[in-house]
Amino acid sequence: MRTPDYDYIIIGSGIAGLNTALLAREHGTVLIVTKGKIDDCNTRYAQGGIAAAVGPGDSPALHMQDTLAAGAGLCDPAAVQVLTDEGPQRVARLIQWGVPFDTIHGEVALGREGAHSLPRILHAGGDATGQHIELTLAEQVARSDIEVLEYTLATGLVVEEGAVTAVETLNGVSGGKETFGGRTVVISTGGAGQAFKYTTNPDVATGDGVALGFLAGATVMDMEFYQFHPTALWIEGAPTFLLSEAMRGEGAVLRDESGRAFMADYHPLADLAPRDVVSRALVAEMEHGSGGRVYLDITHLPAEIVQSRFPTIYSFCLNYGVDITKEPVSVAPAAHYMMGGVRIDTWGRTNIRGLYACGEVACSAVHGANRLASNSLLDTLVFAQRLVASSIGHAPERQELLARTPEETPVETSDVAATLRPRELVCASMPALSKEALQELLWRNAGISRHGSRLLLTARILCAWERTMPEPADQAGYELRNLLLLGRLMVEAALIRQESRGSHFREDFPDTSPNWEKHVQLTGEGVAG
Repeated sequence: MRTPDYDYIIIGSGIAGLNTALLAREHGTVLIVTKGKIDDCNTRYAQGGIAAAVGPGDSPALHMQDTLAAGAGLCDPAAVQVLTDEGPQRVARLIQWGVPFDTIHGEVALGREGAHSLPRILHAGGDATGQHIELTLAEQVARSDIEVLEYTLATGLVVEEGAVTAVETLNGVSGGKETFGGRTVVISTGGAGQAFKYTTNPDVATGDGVALGFLAGATVMDMEFYQFHPTALWIEGAPTFLLSEAMRGEGAVLRDESGRAFMADYHPLADLAPRDVVSRALVAEMEHGSGGRVYLDITHLPAEIVQSRFPTIYSFCLNYGVDITKEPVSVAPAAHYMMGGVRIDTWGRTNIRGLYACGEVACSAVHGANRLASNSLLDTLVFAQRLVASSIGHAPERQELLARTPEETPVETSDVAATLRPRELVCASMPALSKEALQELLWRNAGISRHGSRLLLTARILCAWERTMPEPADQAGYELRNLLLLGRLMVEAALIRQESRGSHFREDFPDTSPNWEKHVQLTGEGVAG
């Protein structure tokens, strides 16, 4: 087996990767591999903040209760307890590193977001939390002995005798290929919003980590659950820009074209309902209005409060001609967060020895079928700490990640598997493969609302594309391969889950079934119930 060049190789440079690298450097040599600049990641776009039970009257138990409720029956209670119990300590570490969380009269300011029973969201710079955390951690890395390879794409993992031993890379500038040996490899590449036509994610979010893990033999889980943020800016000529859920936490109201507040028609919590409920409500209202628009209205707050609490959002909207202190702004849902991913245990371990995953790319079932707002940044902090502890032997023996609990049964997938290996061409008019064609296909057929017949057609098209796609030769080629594979995994899982739960809504199976309180796990060999 190859002699390691590094004790730790971290793939990705968001908060998950940087935080893991800073913790790991205390125990060995560290290399960060990132395909863009060190700050090209989802983290810097996180507006809402970090949820943690640090306020008066709050507790990890209450935070856990809210998380489990939002997860629609598919959260792993053990993982959620780890998240909520250890969260406050991890936030304290960020403060020690210099993250400037906002304060009021010397106390940390806490906001409230949808499905939280109490204010527990810490934010920095109003709505620039992710950017402040990313910059703080990047500065810490720059002052350390951690090596960073920018503009370098991880293209493959070398696995020998059941253990990861190296990472294969492609330099995005020179086109050169190189392999780096590592004792411990951490996938922390973020999400895959670029799989969809409309997304709040940056261009780098192409599902690379899930593809890397799956192709190396790692199990992936819960791929049918993709969260669509209900309030992205919808103005002609403007990019898809996130309007934080914290706006509704501060009292912003969703209104139809006539000015009527409609969310109370869909959920008792009205505008503070879980994101999947709000997203589907917006789509219903827009369709009901024959293509009409839906608006987010925060004009009830004084202008100076809006400008100080949401400076980034205020300035961005103003650049496109909308003053949110004076008028409602047009919004629509967009792909936002991947709940599924490379399966890990509560110590960040995958089913491959030495291979860990952290952040949005990982799935410990801590988010279940629908992530509770602002739990994502906390997730990266908590499980980064635990995976580093595991890597130095401070964790129980690794359990078999594919073991079924007694109540789970195998999922019948013969019909699904047949559709994913078509022997015939799909149709004469099938579009040619391109990133844009893939995004359009997945947005229409595997997005907010799904139907078995559309999923089936999509599976056949994806399979046909996969068979004809040439071997990747450059970064764009690898990214397209990764998005195509991620699309297949997502569609296969969505076909298997014949119910509606959380962010997964099937028009042909609109009810939630107790028979489906289990996870769909996908491997290179097939499906594990």
